[in-house]
Amino acid sequence: MLTSLKNSLILGLIIATVFACGKKKTDKKTIADNETVAVKLVDVSNANSTEPIKASGLISSLHEARLSFKTGGIIEKIFVKEGQNIAKGQLLATLNLTEINAQVSQAQENVSKIERDLKRVNALYRDSVATLEQVQNLTTALSVAKQSLQIAQYNQGYSKIYAPTNGVVVKKMMNEGELASSGSPVFFVNAAGANDWVVKVGIADKDWTRLKLGDKADITLDAFPDTKFLANVTTLSQGADQASGLYQAELKISTQGKKMATGLFAKALIYPSIKYQYASVPVDAIIEGNGDQAFVYVVENGKAKRVSLLIAYVNNQQAFVREGLAGVSQVVTDGSAYLVEGTKVKVMK
Repeated sequence: MLTSLKNSLILGLIIATVFACGKKKTDKKTIADNETVAVKLVDVSNANSTEPIKASGLISSLHEARLSFKTGGIIEKIFVKEGQNIAKGQLLATLNLTEINAQVSQAQENVSKIERDLKRVNALYRDSVATLEQVQNLTTALSVAKQSLQIAQYNQGYSKIYAPTNGVVVKKMMNEGELASSGSPVFFVNAAGANDWVVKVGIADKDWTRLKLGDKADITLDAFPDTKFLANVTTLSQGADQASGLYQAELKISTQGKKMATGLFAKALIYPSIKYQYASVPVDAIIEGNGDQAFVYVVENGKAKRVSLLIAYVNNQQAFVREGLAGVSQVVTDGSAYLVEGTKVKVMK
């Protein structure tokens, strides 16, 4: 008995649910076909505008250098540490000069010997004992010896590393007692002035074509979340990076007195100076946007008509339209959520 009663109740609930659903569908169709929906219209605007370019990158110094020795040798002394401030012309490191000084001394002795030989042969030539060829050969040998001495002295001078500018030692790659080969970086340094900082970002080819030197940008840093920094484009690469396929741009940043360091993460919003003419409508008029595909409703002969759009970008509550609004002067805003294709509408002022 209880089982039969329970089954009857369940069956009744199912029938009631089906009836309710069917009634709901019938009501919606009646509204769409017979009732008039009040709507408001807004004018389509046309303006020259451009989509800001979003990019991210790292802070780096405008003047960076990887300092090395001209010649190879054993590092005898390093005078600075990582993170230390340095002044232009400051001695940073030196090689053990035993071998290099010996090369300079050897070259000097060779020059002195050839000078003596040439002086003696000149005297013999005046007495018609030596030949002109001997004089010429020794003159050439002296010139070669002096050039060898210049090379040795040049290498001796570049066996020490001096700071090329005021800045900071970002990284020290080698230590005292290590063998440094010619050209191997020993220090990575950068300038640390207020005007020496840039943001290096990668941009896509379609954005690269819209940028010019001098274009403005807003920079935000995770290190200073409440500060917006101003910047401008100072460098645009003329070739894509082979690994990422992106083009590098450098944005010189105004630090506003904030402390900067190489490697800080930055987000950039770049405003290209090259503008395009777009039609624009309020975001409220857009229905069911999906990526750059969306649609709006317009009023035609007292009925709603659905129009497909290709969105260029959205900014400041305005949707800028690439395609779809040719010949359209007004679109529906208020009331668009209640419309379907062909719904009768009444335009409210």
